[in-house]
Amino acid sequence: MLSQPLRLLLFVLNPISGDVDKSTLEATIRQYCEERGRTATFFHTSGSDDLASLRKHLSERSFDAVFAAGGDGTVSLVAEALTNSSTPLGIIPLGSGNGLSKDLGIPQEVEQALRLTWEYELRTVDTLRVAGMFSAHLADLGFNALIVERFDQGGVRGPAAYVRIATQEYVAYEPATYHIETDLETWEGPAFMLTVANASTFGSNVIINPDGELDDGQFEICLIEPFPSSAAPGLLYRLYTNGFDASDYTRRLCCRRARISVPGQTEVLVQVDGEPHHVATPVEVEINPSSLQVLVPANPSQTPK
Repeated sequence: MLSQPLRLLLFVLNPISGDVDKSTLEATIRQYCEERGRTATFFHTSGSDDLASLRKHLSERSFDAVFAAGGDGTVSLVAEALTNSSTPLGIIPLGSGNGLSKDLGIPQEVEQALRLTWEYELRTVDTLRVAGMFSAHLADLGFNALIVERFDQGGVRGPAAYVRIATQEYVAYEPATYHIETDLETWEGPAFMLTVANASTFGSNVIINPDGELDDGQFEICLIEPFPSSAAPGLLYRLYTNGFDASDYTRRLCCRRARISVPGQTEVLVQVDGEPHHVATPVEVEINPSSLQVLVPANPSQTPK
């Protein structure tokens, strides 16, 4: 069901996300909104104290919705600022991965995503705290976290750069041993990678958590155990075809709280919503149920207000 019309909108823009030309974006958004009787205002991230600055901006004026126009990092920033509030999050996906927007079914083209300014449904979803950091989508330890860090350090963006880095790092990568305690069970063993999933799919379209839901009050820890190189093609095929659970090298733990440690290590690399961080262990994870309102595409038969 459509909610009330959105009139006053804030767009949070990251000028350097992904490989999208931002030179005309603001003018495009402003014109689109003006033609439909909406008022668009803008907040530009700078990379310095953005969360505090955005929260201050939001405290000084009320908006009907706040749109994150950028990649996964920008989306996570805006989502954190809006968590536990009545103001909904909209997403204009402009990054390299755009994982959360894909999980929510948001169009990946700018003008199609802008339809959410006047035609939308409201969905309430869960969020996570991972090592004290906010997460709206996915976090992981192990191989993918390493690739995200290498990707972040590089000067080239896009899927091709990610694949090149992954191929280079795979040859010498040594899986770590993890000890996981959840509110339901304990597991210990080596893992190629370990994903804390509040949703189902990476921005690369890898389905790491089949049947994962953003609003079920729980999250999943998705493990890929060490595998021989001969098994890599089959495993990769399953990850792209919703076959995660069919592999001999995968398992999932469902929970509401978890503590993840790496025996013998006091620090570990973790990527959270596309951003790499070195954090102390154990890594504490907890769900925050029904904490964020998000604008998602409405039934196309509905008419705009």
